[in-house]
Amino acid sequence: MQQLMFDIDGPRFVDAQGRHAILRGVNLGGDTKIPLSHAGPNPPRDFSDHRDVSFIGRPFPLEEADEHLGRIRGWGFNVLRLLTTWEAVEHAGPGQYDEAYLDYLTAVCAKANEHGLAVFIDFHQDVWSRMSGGDGAPGWVFEAVGLNLAAFDAADAVHVMQQRYDYASPERRQEDRYPMMSWPRNYQMPVNGIMWTAFFAGATLTPEWRVGGRNVQDFLQETYLGAMRAVAERLRHLPNVLGFDSLNEPSLGWVGQPLSQRRTGPDAASAMPVWPGPSWTPLDGLKVARGLSSTVPVMARGEGRGMQVSGETVLNPGGVSIWLEDGPDPFEVAGAWSLTEGEAAVRDEDFFRVHDGRALDHEQDFMAPFFARVAAAIRSLRADWLLFGEMCPYLMLQGKTFPQPMPERTVNASHWYDIEILGTKLFDPDRAHDEDRQRYGFQLGFIRAMGLSMRDGGAPTLIGEFGIPYDLNHGEAFERWAEGERGPGVWRAHSQALGAMYDAMDGLLLSSTQWNYSATNANDLRVGDSWNQEDLSIFSRDQTTTADDPASGARALEGFSRPYVQCGQGVIAGMTFDGTANVLTATIETDPAIEGATEIFVPNWRYPNGVAVAISGVEAEWRHDVQAQVVAISARGAGELKIVLTPA
Repeated sequence: MQQLMFDIDGPRFVDAQGRHAILRGVNLGGDTKIPLSHAGPNPPRDFSDHRDVSFIGRPFPLEEADEHLGRIRGWGFNVLRLLTTWEAVEHAGPGQYDEAYLDYLTAVCAKANEHGLAVFIDFHQDVWSRMSGGDGAPGWVFEAVGLNLAAFDAADAVHVMQQRYDYASPERRQEDRYPMMSWPRNYQMPVNGIMWTAFFAGATLTPEWRVGGRNVQDFLQETYLGAMRAVAERLRHLPNVLGFDSLNEPSLGWVGQPLSQRRTGPDAASAMPVWPGPSWTPLDGLKVARGLSSTVPVMARGEGRGMQVSGETVLNPGGVSIWLEDGPDPFEVAGAWSLTEGEAAVRDEDFFRVHDGRALDHEQDFMAPFFARVAAAIRSLRADWLLFGEMCPYLMLQGKTFPQPMPERTVNASHWYDIEILGTKLFDPDRAHDEDRQRYGFQLGFIRAMGLSMRDGGAPTLIGEFGIPYDLNHGEAFERWAEGERGPGVWRAHSQALGAMYDAMDGLLLSSTQWNYSATNANDLRVGDSWNQEDLSIFSRDQTTTADDPASGARALEGFSRPYVQCGQGVIAGMTFDGTANVLTATIETDPAIEGATEIFVPNWRYPNGVAVAISGVEAEWRHDVQAQVVAISARGAGELKIVLTPA
């Protein structure tokens, strides 16, 4: 079996020659969250076909692989966070793996290898499943644990675009029906509360909840890991497949929350935010799931974007139960609450916070054993695979970090976004953003420290997701493009925002995979990345121009295609890039025992007349491979090598 394309050495990634490597890549891709049959501007409004869907062709048809992968490599990326979903692998039923899809996914990874792109597999989810407002788990999982997915919308138990948005209306933004970036509401709602609590804490909190003779937690985790092993079996021969993500942005469910006490935002006890819209407690969720109506306050952003009560609403006025059997539910059986003559009563306010007299610690009690199970599952097939670990991202708001001990050969793959840009889709390129840059450095520095403290000797950090919406400022760039404007000015706001993010990551020598590259993206406020009106793709067919144009298909090429040290002949000690002057400055602590040269990606479009390289500190020679877009610098001795790369 061939050596992995990249490995880890303490807090650094290294390539097969032992050179310190920076992995810079993209998530491929946002539209992979949904099957082809549910794509387009007017998708099916229910999920009755959930056992019969296919994800073949996600992220793109195989006949388009060379085009897309060649473009990604040509823009300077060397790694892919390749999305799949539990649903894509096992949609037909438990243990029924889609072998044709697995053939397809293997072929995509093999194609990436041909283009020199490393891959790690992300079993993606958002708010648990497509049927609960996002993507991830297959529909039969709900039936297996006793939930009726056909009743979710009628019971107000989910907030799903396909069922709330009016596709017949010409309005692209429908803030009254489906507010922009409102899909995270589902984390507060009954279906997500039930499923995430069962997935991580079922054995502890609901020991009598059985599925097929197993506790619900064991059933869910073992089935999920079975799908992961089915993928791993197919990919273990490929040297460019580095390993697997544990699970995208896992949720806490109701763990850590009081049963009936209302919150206005994250606090010391619970990291989960309160989003605009109905404000749920776990008791509200349990009542609604059982077919009771519940009157709750409605939250809205006030001055300073803090949350405040703006009114109230009645949830599930029709009294629809989402349990296939009308109760009692597993949480009532376990003693959280009771329903007597139609009235709900709290039996244990601390049910989700305290167990056997001890405060529950979600990361230590539930995530630590989960990380160990994922590592064991993938390494049963290839022992050298890396585990790309993720916690619930909201825990970072509390200053929390990974549980100890983490499995060996784990990478800190935490996510980071500028929440203001992501939530408002606004960015002013004419305003000074010095404070934003300082904030980026501080926040990313904390995430880097999470990796350094993961174990003795530290672990590498790869920012698994970051990025910006391309429908910024009400889709202004799309309008300018449609009117015939071309050039970097169209994407000025986007390039500035992305450039500041990459500047911060360069300063911290962080690896990253930007969110995202969607092959089907469209400049349409309704469509975007084909999922919940998100539009963060660096590529769109609407931006394609001519075959000889390096910017063809790109949005804000200036923001993300920039020089960086891909691998150093020793240890990369520092790196900065001045995008205005196109000057890269880097420092390498050289090790002449390493045969491979320092390699710097140098995009030809930025340096049409070539480059000049000034070297000091250590005797070295350099050469510029224009076709490969690489400057290689070979040092003859050990010491501090300073490199300044400028336009010729």
